[in-house]
Amino acid sequence: MKQVKPVRVIAIASGKGGVGKTNLSVNLGVAMAKLGRQVALLDADMGLANVDVLLGIRPQFNLSHVLTGEKSLADIMLEGPAGMKVIPASSGIQKMSDLSNVEQGAIIHAFSEMDDNLDILIIDTAAGISPSVVNFARASQELIIVVCDEPTSLTDAYAFIKLLNRDYGVNHFHVLCNMVKSMQQGQLLFNKLTKVTDNYLDVNLQFSGAIPYDEDLRKSVQKQNAVIEVYPNSKVSKAINDVARRIDNWPIKTKSDGYLEFFVERMIEYSIQEAVA
Repeated sequence: MKQVKPVRVIAIASGKGGVGKTNLSVNLGVAMAKLGRQVALLDADMGLANVDVLLGIRPQFNLSHVLTGEKSLADIMLEGPAGMKVIPASSGIQKMSDLSNVEQGAIIHAFSEMDDNLDILIIDTAAGISPSVVNFARASQELIIVVCDEPTSLTDAYAFIKLLNRDYGVNHFHVLCNMVKSMQQGQLLFNKLTKVTDNYLDVNLQFSGAIPYDEDLRKSVQKQNAVIEVYPNSKVSKAINDVARRIDNWPIKTKSDGYLEFFVERMIEYSIQEAVA
């Protein structure tokens, strides 16, 4: 019987768009790959998939081709910086409740086959609180909420946390503050959010760090590459590497829910629940 190892599954989400979530997903994935981890990044923004654009890669195939049996998961994965793998977005996983039993089994099997060759799966969700975003957040072992210093970012992040807590019993969240002027500003931003959640919700928020605003990030987007690749000594790259090391030290779940097949099974289960509700 094949021995599988636990895989850290991390969803990165935000209450609203424009907070730099996808850029952080890409760069954190590359940073963890540089730490020697086997990393895959799943582009789960079904409407506005742009991981491939940020990295200048052109996918020919996606998860829908895995569902039909035309391709294996290994066939559709693209090579990113530092050996990180990229799994292109597909509308096929947005409607998991519509999949046949055979298709459900195919996608569970495809992900379970990755266990041996993967340490971390990062899921770049869409912005907002659509059902697919909620399902990814619930199914993942760890959830990072990205916020920036804008009132709408905080209010939308709070709404997302409230929804997951009130309706689905999620009570543990990591918060990453992006595009801040200083670490102190990032801490103040986190404190603003926790002040509200402490008063109204039964949740535990953990400060995962602060990423400074840096023109080098904009330049890296224009170059269609990860900033930690093209500007490794920039302020933003150093901050991203700090956060990656912190994430790497999070405890790894070794129970059954640490296996990729259980992550996908939960995704299917939650999608079906949402469809019949």
